[in-house]
Amino acid sequence: MLTKVAYVLCSYLLGSISFTYLAGRLCRSIDLRQYGSRKLSASNVYPQLGARGLVLVGILDMGKAVLPSWLAQRLGFALPIAVLAGLAAMLGHNWPVFLAFKGGRGISAALGTLLVVFPWGAAWLLGWVALGRLMPRAAAVPALLGFVTLVALAMILAQPVAVTWGCVAMLSITVLKRLEANRLPLPSDQSVWGVLVRRLVLDRDLADFDTWTKYKPQMDPTPLRKAG
Repeated sequence: MLTKVAYVLCSYLLGSISFTYLAGRLCRSIDLRQYGSRKLSASNVYPQLGARGLVLVGILDMGKAVLPSWLAQRLGFALPIAVLAGLAAMLGHNWPVFLAFKGGRGISAALGTLLVVFPWGAAWLLGWVALGRLMPRAAAVPALLGFVTLVALAMILAQPVAVTWGCVAMLSITVLKRLEANRLPLPSDQSVWGVLVRRLVLDRDLADFDTWTKYKPQMDPTPLRKAG
């Protein structure tokens, strides 16, 4: 049991290595948590670092979930441990211990886990993410629908219990991270429920996409709040 717990914990630490953050520092000497949407996610990498940065970071972020899930099975651990290892990497990506628990949204890590334990689920979720690229101002909507329907897909395809519950956990982690928004304070001059709905559905506080994604450290966040 201690070996399994230690393995899952190591998977979380691996997931806490933010390649998005490192890419921002190495390529532009900036902290992506202070630019654009202020997320350590692919949606913030593209406008700040371009397509090359997006592809590189996406592959590395998937890899840090693929590795512990795949290695768990190679080491003889049962499927539930492989799923837990991938989920731990996703948790590390979303709440990295090395960056004050302010991370990304975990889509790449979820895809990495699914590639190992539920390949059809990975293809399904990737399809929804690709759909979001066709509607960039509302890309968060298809991504959320992908996680919601992923659970149904796992049940329809009669996946093992561990995989099905893993899909439920991915959805729960995604919803929680969107609502928590890296502990961004809720505005006092707007409807709290309105902001929470936008966070859940659009993954941002403001309805105006352009205003939200053009934030820079020297800007006063007050106009951004009012724009919502």
